[in-house]
Amino acid sequence: MSGKRAGDRQQRRFRPTYLLLAGGITLSLVAWGYLVYAAIDFGATARQDGDAAAWGFLVLAAIGAVACLFLSFMLIVRLSRALGLTHAPEPRPKRDPSTPKGGRRASR
Repeated sequence: MSGKRAGDRQQRRFRPTYLLLAGGITLSLVAWGYLVYAAIDFGATARQDGDAAAWGFLVLAAIGAVACLFLSFMLIVRLSRALGLTHAPEPRPKRDPSTPKGGRRASR
């Protein structure tokens, strides 16, 4: 390239962090799908047979599915921040300790 801005571009590099986050997202979503499928199956078994153990497995599979989906969302947020698509919220300004919680000074 020629021109006065030819060297201003940053070279794109392979970053293993992106690959690790994408792999974690994929694995947690696959686990979520499997646990949802298992919960549906355990629920059908529990309703048909009245099996108490199936109800317990249904609860465990449902809790595991919620945890996997939550993990997926957290990893998606981390990946979007690593890619620069989003950014962390700005910190709140510190409150003056002499002002009450309503934000107005007490009138005298």
